[in-house]
Amino acid sequence: MYDAIKNFPKQFLYKPVIENSDKLGAYERFVVLGMGGSNLAPELLKVRQPNLDIAAHRTYDLPHVPVSHARKTLFIASSYSGNTEETITSFEKALREKVPLAVITTGGTLLALAKRHRIPYVELPNTGIQPRSALGYAIVGISALIGKPAFLRELHALPATLRVSALEKNGKALAKKISGRVPIIYSSIDNFPIAYNWKIKFNETGKVPAFANSFPELNHNEMTGFDVARLTKKLSAPFYFIFLKGKDNPRIVNRMETTAQLYRERRLPVEMLELSGKTPFERIFNALLLADWTAYYTAERYQVEAEQVPMVERFKSLIARMRRRKTS
Repeated sequence: MYDAIKNFPKQFLYKPVIENSDKLGAYERFVVLGMGGSNLAPELLKVRQPNLDIAAHRTYDLPHVPVSHARKTLFIASSYSGNTEETITSFEKALREKVPLAVITTGGTLLALAKRHRIPYVELPNTGIQPRSALGYAIVGISALIGKPAFLRELHALPATLRVSALEKNGKALAKKISGRVPIIYSSIDNFPIAYNWKIKFNETGKVPAFANSFPELNHNEMTGFDVARLTKKLSAPFYFIFLKGKDNPRIVNRMETTAQLYRERRLPVEMLELSGKTPFERIFNALLLADWTAYYTAERYQVEAEQVPMVERFKSLIARMRRRKTS
């Protein structure tokens, strides 16, 4: 896991090849069909360009898209392994519906289906890392599929600007601060995909509970759960709040700073982190590398293995066993 994080910026040098590209048209909107680490890229692309019409679909089948929109929408089936149950189900439904379809994967069943049906696809490098660790490859591949050369130019420049060593030092220090507590990550609604990625990294790499929410909505509900009283003090004690502050609307920044003040008055620990970098992609991936290091050193502090996700694998085996019983 250490090497996967250390070498992460090199993923942005990847130059994807779109096979069956003659079948790839021009589209007005995009839906990425995938689960977990295989479907983190689209919402980060929307952080880069808020008016980009792209969405992540994280369940079986297809989202409900009006018939008039379906032919102008590219559905991208994304599964790093190529064997994700929900994604294959969505792919097969898209084939039956005859909607525009593309694939991004390293192999498995999904790649075989794409080749069989001559669907446009990008075959990602299969380096043996976990899907969440292959986010660089995925975001480059999807940028190519949706026809965003400007995105690709910015992404290819990241290896020269991401501050891996400095972020490792900062992540190790942050992991020490939050040790023994449950992280809650807050951001603006525009940057929420970054906060959500932080949560996932704490869950999968750090093997700890973690939660995320966004401004301004949390000011209307969640924060009142931390209005510490004598009998609720113990309920708030386990949490550590990480605020991700970007180039946000000044009103949102004011809400962040006011919320931080209220929490600190109640002796709740708050860390205010600035999203640093000259470009949107720099800010996104500097933040996510810091999250990677923090989660990695969180795992080290708790003496758990950082890379593998045994509970997910056990869940998959139980689901498969249940399916076999129902069909036998």
